[in-house]
Amino acid sequence: MRAIWKGAVSFGLVSIGVKLYSATEEKDIRFHQVHREDGGRIRYKRTCQVCGEEVTYDDIAKGYDIGGGEMVILTDEDFAELPLSSSRAIDVLEFVPAEQVDPILYNKAYFLEPEGTATKPYVLLRDALADSERVAIVKVALRQREQLATLRVREGVLLLNTMLWPDEIRKPDFGFLDEDLKVRPPELAMASSLIDSMAGEFEPDAFTDDYRAALQEVIDAKVEGREVVQPEEVEEAPAAAVDLMAALKASVERARSARGEAPAGGGGEPTPISAARSAQKKAAEKKAAKAPAKKTAEKKAAPKKAAAKKAAPKKAAEGEKKPAAKKAAPKKAARKTA
Repeated sequence: MRAIWKGAVSFGLVSIGVKLYSATEEKDIRFHQVHREDGGRIRYKRTCQVCGEEVTYDDIAKGYDIGGGEMVILTDEDFAELPLSSSRAIDVLEFVPAEQVDPILYNKAYFLEPEGTATKPYVLLRDALADSERVAIVKVALRQREQLATLRVREGVLLLNTMLWPDEIRKPDFGFLDEDLKVRPPELAMASSLIDSMAGEFEPDAFTDDYRAALQEVIDAKVEGREVVQPEEVEEAPAAAVDLMAALKASVERARSARGEAPAGGGGEPTPISAARSAQKKAAEKKAAKAPAKKTAEKKAAPKKAAAKKAAPKKAAEGEKKPAAKKAAPKKAARKTA
């Protein structure tokens, strides 16, 4: 890992030199924009909208749009004069219980490593922080911006979590919050039962990014010239159930069956899932019972069809005699004339 910042943790009159390292990394697969025909990389030029000339990084400044087509330009000197008293320090403000910090405030995480001879005071702060079961609220300036953060212990290392400012958290404004919705006690009890049936211990390693794994397989297949294997289709989520209690009962039974547990109440009142399975079983039995009857009927009908086939030639023979009778008629007429 490469340190991205150097400074000191100010803890009372104690100053602890530290290095800052990113504690997380994104594993998302990144792509380049390329020309479809020849795979050439697509490059973007930084051009000025006024004069149309290409601009280098040295000639780029920060501008704040005040509206009406006017822009205030700020240079590096303007930022250098800002009162960032904690520019190279992590100032500990107070120690608070960890549960009082809403997780929505957390932003990014960084590891702190002691620098030089600061190992002993670093370990002292780490152990004292762990014993107090509290987190330190601190202020730190990173990338020319002052940020609120917490210090806590993770796997024997001080972890700095930068935080959002309270005015950066949006307030939820949804219509259903003003509606007077009543939840019946049986529904609440069934929902609680579902939560209990799905309770467990959180183990992060048990979860994987299936989409990224499938995408990596496609890329590897392209590289090796293999045929891309189509991943199994995920079962679609059922449509919203009209009967909330029936859906809750079915969910509880499904969660218990997934764990190998027997349905609640043994052979008690059937749930929608058990009722559906029973109906399917009965339907299959009815089909099996009807099948032999159909075969017997077909066997009985077979001789009749055969008899009909045998009778067909007789009719044909009778049909042949009739034309002969018609031919004889002219002979009789000839005798009368004579």
